[in-house]
Amino acid sequence: LFGDGTASSSDGQHFPLDRRAQGTGAVNPHKGSEPAISFYTHVSDRYAPFHSTVISAGASEAAHVLDGLLHHGADLAIERHHTDGGGVSDHVFALCHLLGFRFAPRIPNIGNRRLHLFGDMKPGSTVAPLVAQPIDERLISEHWDDVIRLATSIRTGVTSASLMLERLGSYPRANGLALALREMGRVERTLFTLDWIELPEERRRATRELNKGEAQNALKRAIFFHRTGRIRDHGLQAQGHRASALNLVASAVVLWNTTYLGAAMRHLEHQGRSVPPGLLQHLSPLGWQHINLTGDYLWTDAGIPEGKLRQLRQAITITDNP
Repeated sequence: LFGDGTASSSDGQHFPLDRRAQGTGAVNPHKGSEPAISFYTHVSDRYAPFHSTVISAGASEAAHVLDGLLHHGADLAIERHHTDGGGVSDHVFALCHLLGFRFAPRIPNIGNRRLHLFGDMKPGSTVAPLVAQPIDERLISEHWDDVIRLATSIRTGVTSASLMLERLGSYPRANGLALALREMGRVERTLFTLDWIELPEERRRATRELNKGEAQNALKRAIFFHRTGRIRDHGLQAQGHRASALNLVASAVVLWNTTYLGAAMRHLEHQGRSVPPGLLQHLSPLGWQHINLTGDYLWTDAGIPEGKLRQLRQAITITDNP
């Protein structure tokens, strides 16, 4: 009911470093002068985090969008992906299209973004004020083989999408491959923008999925109170283990809550008080007020024995009689 497993979202979560890391230069001017890193995490529409990577606080999130979609190792078939403004770039639009993903970000200040049409298209009076320079079809045609070679290398794992996107972003403006990808991305971004304006469901869907990621971040912030929520690991591998462990505990909370939400639903059905599926899909398994987050986390394979769930709390009926 939470989702069919074909949609996902990704977002970066900011964590301050130990003050001794001042010399690393990992400072994000938008989030204060303290040195910091980000855990960039992909979350499915079923609230399950399925990929996480450590990036510097000032790094582009857009470069890491495709890594999580292609090489997550989970039993997921993602078709549609959402990000906030940090994950938006024309290169990501182009590569997502080539690799078979529907990229549907929430673009900030979308009213200031220009649309790009092919040269022989004549926009109507409503669209004309939004149109900028036309698509350079010649660039795409001349570098088509290079574009396909790049997409194939990323799909087969010969190179990572993050590495190539960072390189493309640092190339001189005259680089043909980077410019051809930009032109393709402009085509996809224009089509998406028109859908975004015309179809309210596009906007609702993106907001719904991104809210799941934000709620997941709030849960992780509550879990990660040890060491006052600071990353004191100095090695990239140790920081990656920290991100994976945080995902593991958050996933355990999601599984626990989902198990008992199902038990509560079955209990209501036995009482003849079934809840419509249209309402159930709006529940969230990310609450933690009833969970004791302190102490040690012990991992065993015991699980919950069949029929041994904790007793559900019963609703109290208040009447007017004393």
